[in-house]
Amino acid sequence: MAASPVAEVRSALQDLVTTYHELNGAYIDELDEEPSALEFMRSVAQNRPFVVRKGAARWPAVQRWDYRYLIDKMKGSSVNVAITPHGNADAVVTAADGVRYFVRPYEVEEPFADFLSYVQRQERDGDVTSNVKYAQTQNDNLREEYSRLFEDVKEDVSWARIALGRHPDAINLWIGNSRSVTALHRDNYENIYCQVIGQKRFTLISPVETGYIEEQSLPAATYLSAGPKGTYGLSEALPEVKYEQLVVTPDMNSVPVPCATLDVSKLDQAGQEFHQCRPIQVTLEPGDMLYLPAMWLVLKVFKQCQQLTLKSYVGTTKSLRRAGTMAYVVQSIIGRSEYCRSNLSQF
Repeated sequence: MAASPVAEVRSALQDLVTTYHELNGAYIDELDEEPSALEFMRSVAQNRPFVVRKGAARWPAVQRWDYRYLIDKMKGSSVNVAITPHGNADAVVTAADGVRYFVRPYEVEEPFADFLSYVQRQERDGDVTSNVKYAQTQNDNLREEYSRLFEDVKEDVSWARIALGRHPDAINLWIGNSRSVTALHRDNYENIYCQVIGQKRFTLISPVETGYIEEQSLPAATYLSAGPKGTYGLSEALPEVKYEQLVVTPDMNSVPVPCATLDVSKLDQAGQEFHQCRPIQVTLEPGDMLYLPAMWLVLKVFKQCQQLTLKSYVGTTKSLRRAGTMAYVVQSIIGRSEYCRSNLSQF
C-alpha cells in the first residue's frame, strides 16, 4: 500500500534533519579570536552560528559598565520599559479563558534610574512574584534613547561590516534580570550578540528543524493594567503595579500571529517525532560574542540579573543566499540566578 502524501513529506523531512545532524552535530564552533571578513562570510554561507570568546573584552562597555556608571551616564533620562507578570514578553500565554494568545508586554516610559534600581532590587531580594521589567526595544535604541552609552561600544563589527558591505541598520541595547526571557522566535537578520555584564544562555534551533517547532497562528493580545473597578487601562503609578494587576487583553481586529509553540524545556518529554529536534545551548560570558544566522530559532534566558544587550542590523548584499540583515548586540547582566534562556533573535 502506497504511503500517503503527508507520510511521504514527513519521511522526507526526517531524512533531511537526520542528514543535517550527521553533517553538523549539535554544537557550534568557539573561536579564541575574531574571524576575518572572509571567514565570517563562510559561516554566513553555511548558515552556522559561532561564538567568539572575549571578542568584545576590550570594549569600554565591558570594562566600565556597572550600576553606578550607568546611573550617572543616563541621569535624567527616561526609557521604554516592557512589563510582564513572568518576564515572558512577546510570548505564547494561556489566558484565564483557556485560550492561547501571542501576548505583547505592557509598555511604559520610566526614568532610567528607577527602572535599573527595580531590576537590581528584584534580583537581589530573590523576588519571584512582582512584575518583571525588561528594556527590549529594537528601534536602534542605543543610538537613540541610550545614545549617552553609545561611545562605550564599537559603532560596528568590522569583519561583519566588510563582509556584508554596509554599516549596521540598527544597534539595540537590552536590559533585564534573570527572570527576563525571550520566547522562541526567529529573525530575518544576521545577528551578533555581545555580552557586557553577567551571563546569558541561548538555546538555538536550526531552520532545518522548523517543521518540529509546532508553529501555529494565534490571536494577538496585550498585557494591560487592571484599573479601578475592574476596568482596563494604563496605570499612572507604574512602579506600584502589582503582580495580579496585569491581565491578558485580546487585541481587537488583530491578525493572527504565527509563532513557535514548542516548549524547549520539555523537549525530552515530547513525542518521538520531536526528538528529531536537537537544540544547541551556549552561554555567553562578559565580553563574548555570538553570531546568530538569519532564520535560526532562539530562546534566551538570563543566568545573572541585570543584562545589557546591544544589537545592530546590517543589510545583506546581493551575494547572500537569503534576504535579511545583520544584527550586532551587546548585553550586560548583573546578579546571579539559576534561570536560563534560549533565543531566536535578540539581545
